[in-house]
Amino acid sequence: MSIVIVQQGIMDTIQDKGRYGFQHLGINPGGVMDRIAMAVANGLTGNAAGEALLELHFPAGKYLFEAPALIALSGADFGATVNGRAVPLHTPLYVPAGATLAFEKLRSGARCYLAVRHGFSLAPWLGSCSTHLKVAQGGFQGRALRKGDRLPLNKTPQHASGPSTEILPWTAATGHLYNKQDTIRILPGACWDMLDAPSQQQLLTGNFRIGPHSDRMGFRLNGASLRTSRKEEQLSAGICRGAIQLLPDGQLIILMADHQTTGGYPVAAHVITADMPALVQYQVGQSLQFSIAGRETAEKLLWQQERALRYLQHATQLRLEKWLSPYETY
Repeated sequence: MSIVIVQQGIMDTIQDKGRYGFQHLGINPGGVMDRIAMAVANGLTGNAAGEALLELHFPAGKYLFEAPALIALSGADFGATVNGRAVPLHTPLYVPAGATLAFEKLRSGARCYLAVRHGFSLAPWLGSCSTHLKVAQGGFQGRALRKGDRLPLNKTPQHASGPSTEILPWTAATGHLYNKQDTIRILPGACWDMLDAPSQQQLLTGNFRIGPHSDRMGFRLNGASLRTSRKEEQLSAGICRGAIQLLPDGQLIILMADHQTTGGYPVAAHVITADMPALVQYQVGQSLQFSIAGRETAEKLLWQQERALRYLQHATQLRLEKWLSPYETY
């Protein structure tokens, strides 16, 4: 049994925790942009935190469930409805066979995640089901979903909970999992000292906007041009998600999930890992500022975030097991 795409979204793809160990071959890890939303949606359906799920951008697609399923949505709020009835984020939902999931209005955030209990039946590529658009591999036929596609489910309920959508009586609190500061926190990069003093000051006090050419590969920022104090040719080197590169025109780009594996532009700074989920939910045109965080602070924030996610996953698993106990086969 499958989920049928009855209306195509702007960029709906299968993603998971990503594929690691192949960057020396030029293959980036990819994976979800918002790892917190992935873990929350999967946790609410009883899946492992890194199970493959759908990453949606607005306007998102419309999905018909050929079989009943237990699902959850997390991340951006796109005004989700099931058969026209508004349904909440961060809450498990039982949807009956024949139900249609749609997204009516962009309310907040930039990326919404749809998890289905037991996940999708897909063949992994290099150990991951993440969609690699550049080489057309992974996910569903290596591409974004189109109208008429049928996403096969790994498993469907063997019971009939009812003909109507059921919103399960608990919701995951997620606010504390995201950076609520006014700034995105960074660590100085290897080329921080190459910036002249006014540019260092501008990076830490200026306003930047997410540019219109931002995507899963990188967020291009619009702001005052920055300059280097030294003219040194940089050798290409390995780079990672969150690196902030200074482009030849003085503008900045933050590397995202589908970044290239090497680069020669100066790396002025790095967004701390704990703040990446908040950053990826910024919309095009939204402004942001940066602040410096120490390495110990960055590690502590990530550890706290991972611990909170682990607690949340355990708590939702216990609630789910109780609700599912009458249905031994699902």
